[in-house]
Order: sequence, then structure tokens, then C-alpha cells
Amino acid sequence: MAKVDIKAPIVDEIKATIDGAASVVLVDYLGLTVEQDTKLRKNLRAEDITYKVYKNTLIKRAIEGTEFESLSKDLEGPTAIVVSKKDATAPARVIADFAKTASKLELKSGVVEGTYYDANGIQAISQIPSREVLLSRLLGSLQSPIANLARVINQVAEQKAEA
Repeated sequence: MAKVDIKAPIVDEIKATIDGAASVVLVDYLGLTVEQDTKLRKNLRAEDITYKVYKNTLIKRAIEGTEFESLSKDLEGPTAIVVSKKDATAPARVIADFAKTASKLELKSGVVEGTYYDANGIQAISQIPSREVLLSRLLGSLQSPIANLARVINQVAEQKAEA
């Protein structure tokens, strides 16, 4: 059996993983302990994020001709691929948060909603709150003036009732 035949299913698996992804982030995981890696994987699973380690050549083959092709220049050294199909900022946020306790973990680059970002760009994206947090902030800011108006009207009604 040829080597290409052996590697084809892995390339197809990578293609299936990134198909329809909101974001793909590349991570340098070299130096993580088994305990840290296990905890990282658990944190990522909780956010419904896929974390896999593949050979760089196989990742390059899988991303050829896709919106993630710009990542191929960063596929050097040990690389893990982190994929989210729902929340575009979640992989960067979870990895950056975990990197605070595991200094060996480094963001390499990523493609978020079709746009390539280097390590600094991905670090900036990691500061963006999740969609749910942003929506709750929006609702809070919309609700606040209405609540204040209701209090003022209530106070006016109470003053008129006393008089």
C-alpha cells in the first residue's frame, strides 16, 4: 500500500474537521505536560472546540484551496489545530486564557471568519468576549434606561399620592 493511500484518510479527516469552521487557530504545544494537555483538552471540549495534533504536511494538504490556506506558512514545528464551528473567538479565548497558566503554550496564527491573523492578531481576538456575553451586555444597556424611566415614573406617582 502506498504512503499516499495511508495518508489520504487523515487528510480527509482534517478537511471534515475544518469544513464549515468559524475559526481555525494554530497552536505550538511543545513543552506542555500530560496533565496540562489533558486539562486544556477538557476546557476546549467544554466550549465544543476540536483540538487535534497532525503532521504539518497533512494539514497543508487539507487546507489547500480553502479559506484557511493562508495558515500554511505558519506550519513549522510542533503544531496543534484548534477548530470551532460555532463561536469564532472561542478557540483564541480559551487557548490564551489557558496559556496564562501554561507558559509553554503559544498561539501561532489563525483564520477567524475568513480573515488571517498572526499571533498578535489572535491574541487581540482572544480579548473579545463570547457572543452570549456581548448579547447580555447589549440587553443590559438597553434595559437600563427603561428601568430608570420606570423608577422616575414610580417616584412621581408616589409623590402625587402623598399630596
